[in-house]
Amino acid sequence: MVLIGIGGGTGSGKTTVAKRIVHSLGEERCAILPMDNYYKDMSHLPIEERRLVNYDHPDVIEHRLLVEHLRKLLHGEAVQIPTYDFVTYTRKVETLNFVPKKVILVEGIFALYYEELRELYELSLYVDTESDIRFIRRLMRDVKERGRSVESVVNQYLRTVKPMHDAYVEPTKRYADIIVPKGGHNDRAIEVVVNYITKRLEKEV
Repeated sequence: MVLIGIGGGTGSGKTTVAKRIVHSLGEERCAILPMDNYYKDMSHLPIEERRLVNYDHPDVIEHRLLVEHLRKLLHGEAVQIPTYDFVTYTRKVETLNFVPKKVILVEGIFALYYEELRELYELSLYVDTESDIRFIRRLMRDVKERGRSVESVVNQYLRTVKPMHDAYVEPTKRYADIIVPKGGHNDRAIEVVVNYITKRLEKEV
């Protein structure tokens, strides 16, 4: 099994890069494991307090559970990954059955942050995109998919997203084996990654 970490700022194109890799390799061999599923449950807090939590700080990710799940996958065991409700900031009752594949892409803003995760990766990518483009993408996503108002998204970006990106996300670029500029539209970079994975899988045959 090949584990690959795909980090980068919010709205940088991490998911697009991951989906293009899956498309090239095939869903029967490759799957995406989103770190967003591992946000900590905030149901113990009143909804007003949940909205004030800094969701762009690495402490809000239950990364040790993710590490545990990845180790089980590496041993050929299926895992039940959590699902998250970004409207209520709570973990859902439902889980997703995630079965081992030859290639697993761990995708999230903190994918390269935790040392325990980095030690498991065979290849680390950092998706790099200009900040204004990333902000626009996040704004559109949070309004359409997560039920947020434009004002709340802007306030959150200025209050936590940008400062946390500068403090915790951008520095993880130094851990990347490959930096992918222009996000998911960088055909050559994605081709290099796919070729690397393909050759790596051929060695296992």
